[in-house]
Amino acid sequence: MKIAFYINILANGGAERVVATLANALSQDNEVIVITSFPCDREYFLDKNVRRINIEQQEKKDNFIFRNIRRIRGLRQILKENKPDSLVSFMGEPNFRSIVACFGLKIKTVISVRNDPAKEYDSLLFRFLAKTLFCLADYAVFQTEDAQHWFPKSIQNKSCVILNPVANVFFDTCYDGERHNIVTTGRLVPQKNHKLLIKAFARIADKIEDNLYIYGEGFLRAELERLISELKMEKRIFLPGAVKNVPETIKTAKLFVLSSDFEGMPNSLMEAMALGIPCVSTDCPCGGPKMLLNKNFLVPIKDISRLSGLILEMVKKNIQPNNYLVDVNRFRSQLIIKEWIEAIQ
Repeated sequence: MKIAFYINILANGGAERVVATLANALSQDNEVIVITSFPCDREYFLDKNVRRINIEQQEKKDNFIFRNIRRIRGLRQILKENKPDSLVSFMGEPNFRSIVACFGLKIKTVISVRNDPAKEYDSLLFRFLAKTLFCLADYAVFQTEDAQHWFPKSIQNKSCVILNPVANVFFDTCYDGERHNIVTTGRLVPQKNHKLLIKAFARIADKIEDNLYIYGEGFLRAELERLISELKMEKRIFLPGAVKNVPETIKTAKLFVLSSDFEGMPNSLMEAMALGIPCVSTDCPCGGPKMLLNKNFLVPIKDISRLSGLILEMVKKNIQPNNYLVDVNRFRSQLIIKEWIEAIQ
């Protein structure tokens, strides 16, 4: 089978990491091509068996209409030349482009919605296109049941829910010693709402000895640093930046906190669970955390009081990781890849 994946870039986010993971695994028994709109720095690793094609050699920043027309044409030309059996697209605009680019071509289209569709398709135009144009796809893959139910029955009936694969290293990294500190991982962007976590921690910092470490990089760094300084938390809250070896870096944590306003199926939370770290999360749409954690370990989005209270309770009582709703082995790459193969076929 010849499979093509299409996503804008191959760096930074969870969806991009899933594309790389799937492409590498499927390339062992299939011919796999990864198509991106343009290359960028710090891309996820692709196996030598995976062909890589860029529509553009560098990002061209122009208006929405010209950008999409150009990339649809480029994608269609690549598909004509390479003739894959299936095209699997990830994220908002690439999903639209893939369906249009495949018109008249004998290529099965599989779209994958990776975030809260109410946020990803937030305008009237995008909402209309998503609920109509996506009907033309051969199949759809969602991360959560809530995301699946956002779409009309015509799309739900040819779709499935597949969790994200978590790399084996997270399952294989064991730690049985004394745990210290509170951690989170994720890009420093508004969606992750690290401000909420910083303010919640500041409220209880004088009641606990553990510090807060926020691992990740992003354009909000300076703003978060100012907030930490205003709260006089420079010696308690740290922004170490992005780290290469996440499992080794966070495995000794006493608590992992996800403070996002919205997510798909949060990779960072699943990875912490695979490491055996106790976890709490905002009950953010589109329903990923509530599929993973017991409701007693979820708090409403943007609720500083509830989040700070739950963090304090978890740290003080040293609660063990018995709050998961699912067996973490469900995240293992081997199982997820099998589900993807079935979806593509």
